[in-house]
Amino acid sequence: MCRWLAYTGSPVTLDELLYKPENSLVMQSRHSRLGVEPMNGDGFGVGWYDDHSPIPGLFRSIEPAWSDRNLRELSQHIRSGMVIAHIRATTGTAVQQTNCHPFRHGQWLFAHNGVINGFSTLKRDLRMAVDPTLYPLIEGSTDSETLFYLALTFGLTDDPPSAVAQAVGLIEDVALRHGVAFPVQGTFATTDGQRLWTFRYSSEGRSRSLFRNRDVAVLRAQYPDNPVLHGLSDDTRIVVSEPLGDLKGAWLEVPESTCLIVEDGREELVPFAPVLATA
Repeated sequence: MCRWLAYTGSPVTLDELLYKPENSLVMQSRHSRLGVEPMNGDGFGVGWYDDHSPIPGLFRSIEPAWSDRNLRELSQHIRSGMVIAHIRATTGTAVQQTNCHPFRHGQWLFAHNGVINGFSTLKRDLRMAVDPTLYPLIEGSTDSETLFYLALTFGLTDDPPSAVAQAVGLIEDVALRHGVAFPVQGTFATTDGQRLWTFRYSSEGRSRSLFRNRDVAVLRAQYPDNPVLHGLSDDTRIVVSEPLGDLKGAWLEVPESTCLIVEDGREELVPFAPVLATA
């Protein structure tokens, strides 16, 4: 499987997220603690927003994150207040740049940790359900990108929770017709650069791990001598596949079957369940 993080808050350089934490995302690319396997070396990607354009920047590579010198160099110079980063462990599709997350469409980014079980069996039906105007934009071969374009088809840009619920509902319906059990497994993240939506869901109710940081002001009061906390703004929100460090009480698990919505430092947890769209 994969590992990812989403950050929103005051602008920071990417290396503050990707390299400097004790259990940074680059560290997790070699030594994941909570993943299905410890190694996530089948490419990486990072998407970020800045003041120059509403379209996010995107850097993806098939190199392992731990050995990519360009990533280390760029991460020391790029600053952003909204970031999604992902390290990949393929579940069977090719190691190629177009299969690396996050995926981008206009001002939207999307990342996934997990799998659509039986994807080779379901692939034709799922891709034929993508809006014809969007279908030509699919570049890679992953189940994750297919899920993204299904969500776009169902109105991601207007109502992300509803769109993802309908996309997952369609996948489960198609899987049922093909006799594929427990088709959806994963955690998902999407953003338009202003708001962040993350999801934790699996068809069997045993999703991959997902955590969010506790309120920074609370942690700062609890650990007044911790310099890292004093460098973060009160509105900082980080959502991660696994905690970036071992600071006691710093990380809260996102519950099963939940959508976490973050905007301007405020967060809301709402139940998430698939919905079968009707014609």
